[in-house]
Amino acid sequence: MKRICVYLLTAVLMLSADSVSAQFESVGSINFGTSGSAEAQQHFLRGVAILHSFGFKQAREEFQAAQTIEPEFAMAYWGEALSYNHPLFVTQDIESPRKALARLATTRAQRVAMAPTEKERGFLVAVETLFGEGSYTERAVGYMEQMRSLYERFPEESEVAAYYALSMLSASNATQDKSQRLNVRAGAIALKLFRDNRNHPGAAHYTIHAFDNPVHAPLALDAAYRFSEIAPAVSHARHMPTHIFIQHGMWNRVSMNNQSAYDMSRELWKPGDSIGDGVHSLDWGQYGDLQRGDYAKAKEWINVLQTIIEESGNPAMGVSTISRLKARHVVETEKWKVAPVTSGLPSHELLAIGLSASRTGNQDILKQVETELASAAENSDRGGNPMARGLGGNYTKISSLQVSALVKVYEGQAEAALALLDEAEGILLSMRPPNGPASPIKPLHELYGEILLELDQPRDAIEKFNTSLLRLPNRPRSLLGLARGYAKTGDYANARTQYAKLAEVWSGRDDFVEMQEARRFLETTDDQ
Repeated sequence: MKRICVYLLTAVLMLSADSVSAQFESVGSINFGTSGSAEAQQHFLRGVAILHSFGFKQAREEFQAAQTIEPEFAMAYWGEALSYNHPLFVTQDIESPRKALARLATTRAQRVAMAPTEKERGFLVAVETLFGEGSYTERAVGYMEQMRSLYERFPEESEVAAYYALSMLSASNATQDKSQRLNVRAGAIALKLFRDNRNHPGAAHYTIHAFDNPVHAPLALDAAYRFSEIAPAVSHARHMPTHIFIQHGMWNRVSMNNQSAYDMSRELWKPGDSIGDGVHSLDWGQYGDLQRGDYAKAKEWINVLQTIIEESGNPAMGVSTISRLKARHVVETEKWKVAPVTSGLPSHELLAIGLSASRTGNQDILKQVETELASAAENSDRGGNPMARGLGGNYTKISSLQVSALVKVYEGQAEAALALLDEAEGILLSMRPPNGPASPIKPLHELYGEILLELDQPRDAIEKFNTSLLRLPNRPRSLLGLARGYAKTGDYANARTQYAKLAEVWSGRDDFVEMQEARRFLETTDDQ
């Protein structure tokens, strides 16, 4: 067996002299001994390193290059099979991995037999389970069990550990494990691997995914700082740290990393490629820019998205994202925009229109939005729209209850409004902890606190804003609401603390009326 430790921060193999190939010098370092020939192994190792950063297309090219050099190199087909699907997405392309494996040999037994070592056979058996028969949940859990067995036999093999950790993250998503048990186990393994090799892309990456929630995010902060340095040649590796930066409310880093990730995705993009990496990073980048008050740049992301949709040659691609970005821009900037309500609008767009109608006193539009969202929520409950099931259906229901609460407030029925918000809160707290940009686009507890302030219930509002900030740290509009709540109760010391935090987040945004409010308070009150 050939054991090769590669350090890909310097070039180990250049397939061509063009700039795109040159980008893949920096993808991290791994130690993965296989039975492949030295030449095939170089491509295989590069492919695995890139695959750990979810650079799927680029990894696939490396695995296929290894197959060309050594057509019976079983692990090269294992790698290609894994390159067709995001391991944390429930929607899967199962045919492409099966076709890749079939090129190695016709049957599962034949393919497994072509792996000459026990460890390699274990990897082949696991991937055959992942792309075998059964539902996605059954296959994901079965894959995790196969990787657990392999890990128990080879506990010191870093790649076995890395892929076992990832298999637990996949199974956690597939089973909707709200306990976070599998994530924490995966994170413990990934953290150990990261301590042993701070240049391992999978170790940093899976640590971030495992602890991507408000409670555990501090455990992944070191990995987040490190990941984009490990594999700067992969767009997703530049984006991924922002999962943890969002959990800490580090808006400048959310903006910066996603800008960098988008730039890399554009550098690598060729006609016919997916625009997924670019769309995802600008989606999250826009959220970061809105939080730090750079509304001009946040709006520019919408124009950029429109451009790449046109360049992709697929007008339908990215449409839902551009709708979300526009709705989010309205909600976060509070530049209210009342638009006609038509059937089939997505829930985020309806919520933005409903908030706009509420804030501008347009009761007719507000009632229309309420009707549309109620219908969408009912439809998702029945399963009539497959895209609205699961988390999406829950968020639609929460948005519907938010708008209905706004209607009740408008009608002077405060008690009924709060009951609707309580119902929405029950749904939200039954779901997994938040990760990524706020969903719904107007956070429930933030809206709940704002409504309580309007109803002159500042003490209850303080509780909701504090909950909002526990779930979505350092959001400026929650900081603003909390400051106002404390000020209304006469707790000027805590009000000053929150206004000061807001002033830090929106530093330089002196033209914002909210910043002027914060400055006046900070200048005219003392610490008592």
